[in-house]
Amino acid sequence: MKRPTPLYDFKAFGEAIKEARKRGVRAATRPAATSTSLRYLANIKNMGLHPSLQVFYDLVTRYDIS
Repeated sequence: MKRPTPLYDFKAFGEAIKEARKRGVRAATRPAATSTSLRYLANIKNMGLHPSLQVFYDLVTRYDIS
């Protein structure tokens, strides 16, 4: 039987995106940079939705999140 894998809490990642927005990255530029919808990004940011690996990588590089 496989051991259950704990899920990562993406709420801190959402907070990092919010901070990046405060630094000047606007909502209108995000979908073009990540090819995702504003709603999807809002769910990541506000609800801690687990993004796909590609979206996660795009957001980390776009917002310079460590």
